[in-house]
Amino acid sequence: MSSKFTNRTSYLVNRTFSPRELRTLRSLHTPVRIQRFLEAMPYHHGNTAWSPRRVLRERTAHCLEGAIFAAAALRANGYPPLLWDLEAERDTDHVLALYRVRGHWGAIAKSNYSGLRFREPIYRTLRELAMSYFDDYFNYAGDRSLRAFATRPVDLKRFDPLDWMTSEKNIWFIAEHLCEIHHTPLLKSGMARKLNRVDRRKFAAGMVGNLR
Repeated sequence: MSSKFTNRTSYLVNRTFSPRELRTLRSLHTPVRIQRFLEAMPYHHGNTAWSPRRVLRERTAHCLEGAIFAAAALRANGYPPLLWDLEAERDTDHVLALYRVRGHWGAIAKSNYSGLRFREPIYRTLRELAMSYFDDYFNYAGDRSLRAFATRPVDLKRFDPLDWMTSEKNIWFIAEHLCEIHHTPLLKSGMARKLNRVDRRKFAAGMVGNLR
């Protein structure tokens, strides 16, 4: 984490959000505080792509919106706004906000599954981080469904001209970009066919708090 903003980032964040919004974002001054803020929000299944401003107002979010909100909150506290995509088979993808501490990766996420949320910054590579989600990433049939991860995180600063932090319109352009970037496979050929389904206890544990 950098303890100082660049002049441009500080100016942009201050100009973009209202004083009240900034107070909320800057009160979330550690990754775990951001995660707890997301956990306190209900999960919703709407076909939406709300900006962080909309999430602040509505106080609810799904996976994509939660990750984008977390990226904005990280940015307001001196981290780069990094977004990362996990790609699944016969399941939905999962989007996370990434941060680094002393060269190690951690993650913040909003998920309907208990095992697909926060990660401490202990992972040396993105592959290590992705593998930490593998055993908890399964669909309603109990199939382990994680297959690939975005080779590089996306720095959301690239979307500053589109007002991704405060737009009142759906910001689907971020989701579309995540679908277009390169992903690295997690499994070698033939491995997926030999995977076992999760057992009942694992399934039940992952579904704690799940809202269909």
